[in-house]
Amino acid sequence: MGAHGSSLDEVLAEDMHHWYNKFMRESPSGLITLFELKTMLQMQGMTEEANGYVDQVFFTFDMDGDGYIDFVEYIAAVSLLLKGEINQKLKWYFKLFDQDGNGKIDRDEMETIFKAIQDITRSYDIPPDDIVSLIYERIDVNNEGELTLEEFITGAKEHPDIMEMLTKMMDLTHVLEIIVNGQKKKGVTANV
Repeated sequence: MGAHGSSLDEVLAEDMHHWYNKFMRESPSGLITLFELKTMLQMQGMTEEANGYVDQVFFTFDMDGDGYIDFVEYIAAVSLLLKGEINQKLKWYFKLFDQDGNGKIDRDEMETIFKAIQDITRSYDIPPDDIVSLIYERIDVNNEGELTLEEFITGAKEHPDIMEMLTKMMDLTHVLEIIVNGQKKKGVTANV
């Protein structure tokens, strides 16, 4: 597991050149494909929802849409997740939830993402449908069954408990740590 006990903040505090070298050691081409990301995250045997979530995360990080995450995109993602303003993070969360790209999040989209996150983290404390019901009860003031970006941001900011829940559920630092620390070589088998 690379650097024992080092947090992502410590990794970020390192010299950028050193960090670039780590990235290049794990991805000699300087690019991470979706397949490589799934290999790094040891996605074999994961549910369809978990695979879909990783796809969505990948395509959100792949800002230029070329099918790769390069070092610049990776740094931008790290910066957003760790140092981004609340509005930036909420916009990013919204983009992840809005799987069909119609500018609205429906209950099924949100529940699918929360199920996928739980499958990946293997943390099943609260059923996803309970989380979604709570969010929609508080934020969907018009009872339309879907949230616009504005409703989502305003609602999350007005309800600190929901904001805290979203922040905790959507925390991807473990994904970023796996990429930086190079866990892909540990325990990967050829189950193709």
